[in-house]
Amino acid sequence: MNFRHGLKRLLGLLSVVGVAILFAGCSNSAAHKTVHITYWHVNAETQGGASVNKLVKEFNQTHKNIKVTAKYNPNMYQGLMQNLQSAQASGKVPDIVQVGWAFTNYFSDNFKYMTPTTAAQKFDKSKSTVTNNFSTQSLSFAKNAKGKLVGLPYSLSTPILFTNDTMLAKYGIQKSSLRTWEGVQAAAKTIKQKSGNYGVYIQEPADTWAQQAMMLSNGAQIKDSAGKAAFASSQGVKAYQLYQDMVTKDKTAIHTPWAQGMDDFTNGKVAMAFTTVAQASHIKQSVSFKASSQIAPTFKGNKLTVPVGGSMLALTSQDSTKQKAAWTFEKWLYKNDSLLTWDKGTGYLPPTKTALDSPQFKKYLAANPMIKPATDELANAVPWTSFPKNGLDAEQDMIDARDKILTGANVAQTLKAAQEKINAQQ
Repeated sequence: MNFRHGLKRLLGLLSVVGVAILFAGCSNSAAHKTVHITYWHVNAETQGGASVNKLVKEFNQTHKNIKVTAKYNPNMYQGLMQNLQSAQASGKVPDIVQVGWAFTNYFSDNFKYMTPTTAAQKFDKSKSTVTNNFSTQSLSFAKNAKGKLVGLPYSLSTPILFTNDTMLAKYGIQKSSLRTWEGVQAAAKTIKQKSGNYGVYIQEPADTWAQQAMMLSNGAQIKDSAGKAAFASSQGVKAYQLYQDMVTKDKTAIHTPWAQGMDDFTNGKVAMAFTTVAQASHIKQSVSFKASSQIAPTFKGNKLTVPVGGSMLALTSQDSTKQKAAWTFEKWLYKNDSLLTWDKGTGYLPPTKTALDSPQFKKYLAANPMIKPATDELANAVPWTSFPKNGLDAEQDMIDARDKILTGANVAQTLKAAQEKINAQQ
């Protein structure tokens, strides 16, 4: 009895000592158990930055053994890819990154990463994590030229036309006339003549997504079936010529960086903005006039075709423990509640079937009609053109061509030179 009593007391003391050591050693043993991972994204404050911070904070509060640090990369996906190049060269890569669709092939050809299929098999012992949640179309956006799934679709967007309805009504412009680019051009002239304001702003970040949408909407190809750049066709030239005419000849479209152009729209200095649906929340919160949106214009006689915008999430960690933690974080971001927080903060569309069909998202959509045109366009969305080799250079060549054209260079010659330069690099 005494022995048993003594043993019980000894075990009790050991238990107390163990707990004391555990808490006393929080800065040591607990710290060793916490896995620190970094998440690189491109979301400025006006396009989801606050939502990224909110999601990361919530995850860290609910996952005590994982600490995520988010890092904003300026200059959109091109800027992130450039930073990732430097990180890989130094051997200090982040653990999870946003990869823009335009860099799908470039990323898969030049960086080390773990595919979501591999992550699901290794950490979940299942493939259903991927196949049960994403549609075939959604997954197609995240596949490279070889048909391999590189990451998981995260941000889905399409370009839509936002309008200052107060200004349009004041100058007698019918929104139905804006279904074509020719109609947008005419409306922009009316706005300029009657008010002195610019008629339209077409987004100009460090990519040519919006300009590619214009060319596609005139029946042009950005890349042919052989993988060669093909945008310098008569259809591509015609689309860019209308754009140039509005900027340099009619002075009805403004040529300025993205942030400034969106400020000009939200401040009532520009009547229309052709930009990503991801600007919807920012516009709704910023304008003092009546604003709405509609599907992307097409050129007369052509069907609607838009490149899907946004990004996928890719696992770049090279450490097994961090890979598992990053996969845990990534799966958490795809919960319906997490996606709704993300969508509300940006205007992006949910990438998963469950979130897109959820009552919560449908309720949000009903309360935010500016988002609806983007959902209507999804059926007409095609993958954003991605060049496999020298993808960063190819994107920059197209940006340079855009900037030359919008400052008066010959459209056909400039597009042809950019196309030949890209093809010479492939």
